[in-house]
Amino acid sequence: MDEHPANAVRSKKDSSIVVGAQLVRDGEADAFFSAGSTGACMAAATLVMGRIKGVSRPAIATVLPTTGAPCVLLDVGANADCKPENLLQFAEMGEAYASVVLGVASPRVALLNIGEEPTKGSMLAQEAHALLAERLGSFVGNVEGRGVLAGVADVIVTDGFTGNVALKLLEGTSAVLLGQVKDAMTSSTVRKLAAAVLKPALVDMKKRLDPDTYGGAPLLGVNGVCIIGHGSSGPKAVENAIRVAVQAVEGGLTARIAAAVAQN
Repeated sequence: MDEHPANAVRSKKDSSIVVGAQLVRDGEADAFFSAGSTGACMAAATLVMGRIKGVSRPAIATVLPTTGAPCVLLDVGANADCKPENLLQFAEMGEAYASVVLGVASPRVALLNIGEEPTKGSMLAQEAHALLAERLGSFVGNVEGRGVLAGVADVIVTDGFTGNVALKLLEGTSAVLLGQVKDAMTSSTVRKLAAAVLKPALVDMKKRLDPDTYGGAPLLGVNGVCIIGHGSSGPKAVENAIRVAVQAVEGGLTARIAAAVAQN
């Protein structure tokens, strides 16, 4: 985990991560999943499997629960510094993933920003907004942090630095809230009885908020299906990650991304 990802991939040809990527590259496997080092998975997928033609930078996506259907957030860590053109490609790749894996017929794309107006945010955000508005028919504008889980978009794009901070904040908030609810519902006999009545609803809420429910995070833009799991992935997370990989393969995700990128 403390090795430089690219150096580790180049020097450890027999590591399971490198071999898995090679199997996909050589057509002996349809997809690759690992709950190992995220950096090593990214490096192996990019260096061994290669990028889809026309993709400048692969991006890590994640599926988030919302008040409606789940949405795709990307990039959540692969690219800390981005250009507007990168965000356009992230949007195209996110659209393909939302269609293939989440079954959204016409995904709505939003840009994560500090305000809804086109002139808000950093120069990157303003230039990206103009580019997305010009080149992407499915673009619905900016979304603020408070709107990420409101179901206003099916795909939300941002740079990897901002996306990673947003994801970790949401994960931390979810864990704290669930813990507080559990403490409140078990603090007395009366509340325990109430919790027993509410248990089905609470279990359903926990399932919706649990990242393991949505499988691993796909690395979009590489020439093949690569799903990256958390290091603490349990059986349910691994099962769902493999399910997502199967959906991506059967839905032709790589070809969908290639076609979308080629159009712009």
